[in-house]
Amino acid sequence: MKLTVEHLHEILNGQFEYKLIEEMAATGQYRTASVGSYLIRPGEYIRSVPIIIKGSVKILRPDPEGREVLLYYLGEMDTCAMSLTCCLSTKQSEITAVVEEKTEFIAIPVEKVDEWMCRFPTWKQFVFQTYQKRFDSLLTTIDDVVFHKLDERLLTYLQKKIASCQCSVLSITHEEIAQELATSREVISRLLKQLEKHGHLKLMRNKIAMLS
Repeated sequence: MKLTVEHLHEILNGQFEYKLIEEMAATGQYRTASVGSYLIRPGEYIRSVPIIIKGSVKILRPDPEGREVLLYYLGEMDTCAMSLTCCLSTKQSEITAVVEEKTEFIAIPVEKVDEWMCRFPTWKQFVFQTYQKRFDSLLTTIDDVVFHKLDERLLTYLQKKIASCQCSVLSITHEEIAQELATSREVISRLLKQLEKHGHLKLMRNKIAMLS
């Protein structure tokens, strides 16, 4: 689908000035991505920065042993702070971006990210707000690790996924949860059974229904 100024103005809800929307229509690309596909992998150079229109993307960071930990999710009108950082400094990606739900997004060429920072106040504000949101998420993660037990972190993790997908049943395995929380499948299975016993959720085959 070809981007038009009228369409962009509608889906971006008037967040950016008209001249910037004109440039987005001229230089950006409308794209879709299916569940499980990768937007970026570690070691790749970032050629474009996504602005999510619809859907959900999870951002993971791998360690040298191949394990991955969840950093954050991208939802509607989000962009990736790590992608912004890498493209502004011309660094290779240090994260994996995997599509959780079918996603529509606008791909902004990396050379425009810095240029628009100097020219358009609304773009500069959008970038700074993105960094602030991820900084706040980082503080929350630190609080979870330092002050909260793993069962509390697990419940918070599930609640965030429910909010992200706007559903009540998650299609996810215990192994996937364990990888994202950097622990073992056995520990996650035990904690999920405890949470089920206390009425927080119901376990099904490769699915979890949240009850509270």
